[in-house]
Amino acid sequence: MKLSLEQLTPAVIQLSREIGTWMKEQNSVGEEMAEVKSENNLVTYVDKESERRFVEGLRALLPQAGFVAEEGTGERNMGGLNWVIDPLDGTTNFVHGMPVWCTSIGLCDGIEPILGVIYDPNTDECFSAFQGGGAFLNGKRISVSGVKAVQQSLLATGFPYDDFGREEAYIELFRKLIRGTRGLRRLGSAALDMAWTACGRVEGFYEYGLNPWDVAAGAIIVKEAGGIVTEFNGRDNYIFGEDLVCTNGHIHEEMLKIIQQYFP
Repeated sequence: MKLSLEQLTPAVIQLSREIGTWMKEQNSVGEEMAEVKSENNLVTYVDKESERRFVEGLRALLPQAGFVAEEGTGERNMGGLNWVIDPLDGTTNFVHGMPVWCTSIGLCDGIEPILGVIYDPNTDECFSAFQGGGAFLNGKRISVSGVKAVQQSLLATGFPYDDFGREEAYIELFRKLIRGTRGLRRLGSAALDMAWTACGRVEGFYEYGLNPWDVAAGAIIVKEAGGIVTEFNGRDNYIFGEDLVCTNGHIHEEMLKIIQQYFP
C-alpha cells in the first residue's frame, strides 16, 4: 500500500470525530469508575474502549503500521511506521467533569512525526497536519503567533503526575517564567497545549516526564504551523525523549536559554 498522507489525514480526522463524539457521550464517569495505573494516573473504560476503536480503525487505514498506544493495544513496528495514540489525553480532567481533554493520533516514521490529528469534542475543534501540507483547525489553515519575546508571551505548561525527580528545578523554572512572561496556563492536556501553540493562543509549551502519545500529534501540527519543537537541550528526540519545549519559533532560542539555566 503506497502511503499518501494527504489522503490519509481526512480519514483519521473522520475516525477521531466519530470516536470523540462517542467519548463525550460517556462523560459521566466519576472517579469511583476509574482505575489507578500509578500514583495520580487514572484510566477509565473510556480510555480502553476508545483505544480499541482507534487501533481497529487505523489498522484498516494503514495495515503496515504498528502501534505505540498509551493503554498498550497493538504491537510496535520497530524502526518503521507507527501510530502513536493517546485515546484520551486529560483523563483526570475527564473523570472530574472538566471539559478539557482530547484525542491525539500521531503517525511517526521512526522518531519523526509525519501526521497528526488532535480532536477536542467539547469545542468541536479538530487540529490536523501532515508533513509538508500545513496545519489546520477545522479545515482552515493556522499558524503560530508572531510574538517575538518571552516577556510578551503567554505560555502553557504541565506538571508531572508521578515523576518528581526534577521537581525542585522545575518549580524554580516556573517561578522564573511567571515573573518574566504575560502568564502561564496549565490545561491538563499536553496535546491541547501544543495545538493551542500551533494556532497562536499561546506562544509556547514546555514540560518534562511526557510520553510519546502525549506529543506525537502535537509536534507535527506545531511544526507545520511554523513553530519549533525540541528537547530542553535543543536536540530532536522529543517524541521518545524525557522533555519537550515547543514555541512559535520567534522565542525558541530565548526559551531554551532560560530552561537550560535549570536543566543544563
